[in-house]
Amino acid sequence: MELDPQSCPVICLMGPTASGKTALAIELVQRFPMEIISVDSAQIYRGMDIGTGKPDAATLEIAPHRLIDFLDPAQSYSAARFCVDARREMAEIRARGNIPLLTGGTMLYFKALRDGLAQMPAADEKVRAEILTMANSGGWAAVHAELMQVDPVSGARIHPNDPQRLQRALEVYRVSGRSLTDWQRDAQQKSGDDADEPLLFLSIQPTERSVLHNRIEARFRKMLDDGLVDEVSLLRARRDLHEGLPSIRSVGYRQVWQYLGAEYGYDAMVERGIIATRQLAKRQITWLRSWSSLHNFDSEDKNLIDTVINTIGT
Repeated sequence: MELDPQSCPVICLMGPTASGKTALAIELVQRFPMEIISVDSAQIYRGMDIGTGKPDAATLEIAPHRLIDFLDPAQSYSAARFCVDARREMAEIRARGNIPLLTGGTMLYFKALRDGLAQMPAADEKVRAEILTMANSGGWAAVHAELMQVDPVSGARIHPNDPQRLQRALEVYRVSGRSLTDWQRDAQQKSGDDADEPLLFLSIQPTERSVLHNRIEARFRKMLDDGLVDEVSLLRARRDLHEGLPSIRSVGYRQVWQYLGAEYGYDAMVERGIIATRQLAKRQITWLRSWSSLHNFDSEDKNLIDTVINTIGT
């Protein structure tokens, strides 16, 4: 089968962590004139390679990835900035006569690209610090409880174990006096920047949840074998990095960071890292269940690549 780059929509390949998105994306790139744009809020950071599952040099030779490895871990990134960057990369790929293939597990970025974003209040470091202090003293459950009082819609949608989104949702309310839900209602109409760029959403994951759980555990243990602790040690040696940063709060990095701070032992770190990754996958799957116009595929299907290609070609 051949694909016409001019008529083929932008391919958005989604799925929970460890579902096999990267392998499928690479196979598609080898068969068709596609270029990959990463949709991963952790792979953007330099020096965070092992724990983010960033493609190695050999893989990048075969299938270069855009929007990885371009930001320092001390810096913050946002869904709004991702939309600007992703649209720029999509336009460049189209100009080269190729098809953009967006792949990753940061569902908020995909949603922002599809639906647009409201012009929400800018980050307020003082308010963020206040919320972090609350979380340190009462746990993120306390933050979630307050969010449920001021924005029950967001509180019901955001998992109690999702610190970054909890912090941002409560921050928006404290800064503006309006809930995140109210701000998002203002963005119901998609931004005109990509109105003419069709998006085809695909999702892969194992039908059996136990298969995904086993993959997650095996992958995290391999990351440790590959040197994840040493990687985090280098980050921890920097005086400008701390646990409150989005980069260090990434799954796996936070648990190893706390282990290196003697908050618990090695075995507990391994267990917490696996649990945190499974919780991330659960949140991603929840996003996917509510996603409209989504083509779902079993990642264990022996005919996966052919089924996906047929869907793209129709």
